[in-house]
Amino acid sequence: VERDRLGLRGLLPPRVIPFEKQVERLLQEYHEGFRERRMHDPPDEVRKSGVTPEMVRKYGVLSTLHHRNETLYYKILLDNFKQMVPIIYTPTVGWTCQHSAELFRRPRGMYFSAQDQGEMAAMCANWPAQEVDAIVVTDGSRILGLGDLGASGMGISVGKLSCYVVGAGFYPHRVLPVCIDVGTNNEKFLKDPLYLGLQHHRVDGDRYLAIVDEFMAAVTTRWPGVLVQFEDFSYNHAMTLLDRYRKHRLVFNDDIQGTAAMVLAGVYGALRAQGRPVSDITKLRICCVGAGSAGAGVSDQLRRAMIKHGLSEEEAGRNFWMFDVQGLVTAKRANLPPILQKLARPEVELDSLDMMQVMQFAKPTALLGLSGVGQIFSAEVMTQIGKCAEAEGLRPLIFPLSNPTANSETTPQQALDATGGRAIVATGSPFPEASYNGKAIKASQGNNVYIFPGLALGAVLSKTPIITDNGKA
Repeated sequence: VERDRLGLRGLLPPRVIPFEKQVERLLQEYHEGFRERRMHDPPDEVRKSGVTPEMVRKYGVLSTLHHRNETLYYKILLDNFKQMVPIIYTPTVGWTCQHSAELFRRPRGMYFSAQDQGEMAAMCANWPAQEVDAIVVTDGSRILGLGDLGASGMGISVGKLSCYVVGAGFYPHRVLPVCIDVGTNNEKFLKDPLYLGLQHHRVDGDRYLAIVDEFMAAVTTRWPGVLVQFEDFSYNHAMTLLDRYRKHRLVFNDDIQGTAAMVLAGVYGALRAQGRPVSDITKLRICCVGAGSAGAGVSDQLRRAMIKHGLSEEEAGRNFWMFDVQGLVTAKRANLPPILQKLARPEVELDSLDMMQVMQFAKPTALLGLSGVGQIFSAEVMTQIGKCAEAEGLRPLIFPLSNPTANSETTPQQALDATGGRAIVATGSPFPEASYNGKAIKASQGNNVYIFPGLALGAVLSKTPIITDNGKA
C-alpha cells in the first residue's frame, strides 16, 4: 500500500527487507569489502570463473559511478569499452548477479512480479521516462550458465543495456531494464534473508503465461513501438514466448536469435579465413553439445544457411549431431519441440552413442559448445575432430560458447594443443592470449555483444513491426 501511495510499485525489488537486515548488509560491507572477500574464495573457484578480486573492485567503482553520475559513467565506458566490457558484462556480470542481494544499494529498472497481476499497466506510469525505445527483460530462470537466479537476474538486463548505450548509441534515459519475478527454485535464495525477490517456488503453466502476457500488453501500450529483448529465459519458456509474440510484437530472443546470428557470422568468417567461399558451409558436419534454446537456435540457423546455399531440408538436417544431458538427440525421443525435430538424428539405433563414438562415426568438422558445462570437450574429442577436418582439407572449428568463463567447454589453449595448432577457436567469454610452437595466437571472442546492440538499433530506427530470423520485416 505504501509503495502504491508513493508511486514506487515496480521501481523496487518485490520483497521488503526488514530494516535491521539492511543495516546488517551495510555493516558487512563496511567491515570487509567484496574485493577482500573475493580474495578469500578458493583460488580454483576464482580461476575457473575468470572473475578476479581486482575485477570485483573495478565493478564496484563503475557501479557506484553509474548510480552517481550516469553521464560520466557512459563517457568513461565509451572511451574504454574494450577493457571495461568484461567488467560490466561477461564474465563479471554473472558474479554480480549471484551476489546481488549483498551488493544492492539502489534499484535500477523495473520489477514486475507475480504479485502485480492486474496492476502492470498502472505500474508503467511510475517509470519517469515518457519515451522508451528498448527493454531488456529476464525472468532470471537461466542467467548465463549459472541457472535460476530469480530476481537477482536483474543485473543481466542492466549490463545488456549498458552495451546498447555504448555499442549502439541508445539514449540512457530511453532504455529500460526489467525483471519479471515469478519466484525462484533456487533453494539458497529461498532461504537467504537478504534475497530481494519473491521467496516462493516459480509460478508456471497458464498463470506464468498470463503474467508475461500482461507485462507485454502493459509496456507496448505505454510505449508503442518499443523493442523488447527476451534474455536468459529457461528453455521450457524461451521458444514458447518467442513464438507467442514474434509475429505481432517487436521482440527478439538474444539467446536464440542473437547467438545464432553471431555463430553464423563466425562460421562464415572461419571459412573465409581458409580462403573458402561461404557456400562451403554445406560441407560442414556439425556436432553441437547443448540442445537448449541457444543450441537449438544456433543449429537451426546454420541448417537454414545450408538450405540457402543449395541443400535440401533433409540434406541439411543430416549435417547435425545434437547432444543434451540425455545424450545424442534422435527421433526416438518423445515430445521433441519442432525446432529439434528438424535436427534430431533419424537413426534411432544411435541414441546410445557417446561424444567420442559420434566423432568416430559421423566425422564432424565443427564442434559447438552451448552446454553450460565447463571442460566437457576432452582433448581426445578435439583431437579427433581435428583429424576429421584435416581429412576434408579443412581446419577444425571449435566454438566453446558457454558463459561465464567457468562454464566454457574448453579453452583456446587446450583446443590448439589438441589439434596441433590448427583449430579456429571462438569463445563466449574472454580468454587470455594462447600460443602454439612459440607463436602467440589471440583468443577470438564469439559473444552476442557483437550482434544485439546493432540489431536493436536497426530495428528501432527502421520502425520495423517485427524481427524475423532472416532480418526482414
